[in-house]
Amino acid sequence: MIASVNKTRLTLLLLTLWFGFLFLVAYIAPGSSKSKDTSPDAAKVRSTRATSSAPQPATNKSETEANSRDEDNDGIPDAAELTSFTDRESFKRWFTRISEMQFYKLSETWNPEQRDCSGLVRFAWREALRRHDRLWFQKMGAGYESVAPDVSISDRESRLLGDKLFRTDFGRYETGDLINGTFSEFADARTLKTFNTIFISRDRRQARPGDLLFFYQPWVKKYPYHVMIYLGDYSLSPNGAADWVIYHTGASPNDAGTVKKVQLSVLDHHPDARWRPLESNKNFVGFYRLKILE
Repeated sequence: MIASVNKTRLTLLLLTLWFGFLFLVAYIAPGSSKSKDTSPDAAKVRSTRATSSAPQPATNKSETEANSRDEDNDGIPDAAELTSFTDRESFKRWFTRISEMQFYKLSETWNPEQRDCSGLVRFAWREALRRHDRLWFQKMGAGYESVAPDVSISDRESRLLGDKLFRTDFGRYETGDLINGTFSEFADARTLKTFNTIFISRDRRQARPGDLLFFYQPWVKKYPYHVMIYLGDYSLSPNGAADWVIYHTGASPNDAGTVKKVQLSVLDHHPDARWRPLESNKNFVGFYRLKILE
């Protein structure tokens, strides 16, 4: 009888130990799987996860370096230049159309205080780079229609230069130029010619739509340069002529000036020989192309 009781107690003890073991396996073992794995592979995985979720200084540095490039040393950051044929054509279409539209009806978005020859260039340039959506057309007024896709650089350009599109000093582009005044929202005709365009020719056969024409009157002390925009065959004119230009006559205290559209062949016979776009005219500087298009 005593032996039978002892055997029963032993069986119960063994069962208790077995269930205790199962308890340890079920509750303690999973906790150990959550403990830190110190193996090299685990450390590599943790490092990869941490890197992917944290900011990437190297990427930011790479973007900064890309935005700072000026491989052609023209003073304009490469990131602000239009490098594809499609973007260049789109810009020229918008640039010439917006400037030409001022001849038919001045846009209220063009600041009246900046309505002069260089102001027309700045206005058309800036608006050509914008996103031309429904709100833009509403803002510009009646008569505008889409003439080309938007340039793909427009968003990046806005982040890089904002509205300070125009270089105002010599030198290649440096990152500090964005904050030291080298780029500005304003540029008179001399500044446009000297820092934002490149000379093409005095021969009109080399001109392309969107190029600028400059005239120089040295006896005019404050603003001796005058600028026009070459429309070429991008003009709205139905007569098939391919030598149209658009320009603002300039403002004075007593005259707000006006926007004029005329053919080069007509300017060739201007009553004042200083304004004839001929190679024989020493006051005609020549045709220049925007650096962002080169």
